[in-house]
Amino acid sequence: MSHTVHPYSHRLGILRDWKSRWFAASGKYQEFLRSDVLLREYLEKRLHGQYVSAIDFERNDNTLKIIIKTGRPGMIIGRSGEGHTKLKNDVLAFAKKNKISLSENLKIDIEEVRYPETDAAIVGQMIAEGLEKRMPFRRVLKQTVEKVMASKSAQGAKIAISGRLGGAEMSRSEEIKRGNIPLQTFRADIDFAKVRANLPYGVIGIKVWIYKGEVFEPKTK
Repeated sequence: MSHTVHPYSHRLGILRDWKSRWFAASGKYQEFLRSDVLLREYLEKRLHGQYVSAIDFERNDNTLKIIIKTGRPGMIIGRSGEGHTKLKNDVLAFAKKNKISLSENLKIDIEEVRYPETDAAIVGQMIAEGLEKRMPFRRVLKQTVEKVMASKSAQGAKIAISGRLGGAEMSRSEEIKRGNIPLQTFRADIDFAKVRANLPYGVIGIKVWIYKGEVFEPKTK
């Protein structure tokens, strides 16, 4: 029997790296895991609507580095870096409130996503934004998938949404696909994300797959 596997975890160690990277975490696994989960949930809620693609953590015994990848870095950093300072203070206040022991040196790096239209998480947030503005779901799907396929690096895209589409009494699912999505091929660079759109009559789930071609190791001379 076949199993549905998350495209990200399916390629860990092949094309993808872990989202939490720890060094010298001896005896602190439980503490670090709780800290990462709570901080990631908090930051996702705090930066909602700012097109955040991923939140990565890098740790060693006395340093914690939070890497935020976003399509709108200017909105998070703010004028002359005041947004960045406020975010750092908010993280420290949240850690203190939830009894999370942070490393002595806390660094927050904000990286720009060069091509947001080929990033699954950002594309999912764009769809959620359109649905929350009460735009017709079929139009949102069609426009978004065309925007993704207009990018040179995208070779295939698939978007699936399910829930009370159009405010209907019964939930159903809709899907749109362009190009090809080779989910079984390990060297296929597939970006995947799940996003929720919160509407007055319920939550609509959004799944996005974007295929960016196959990745081969560079030929050694």
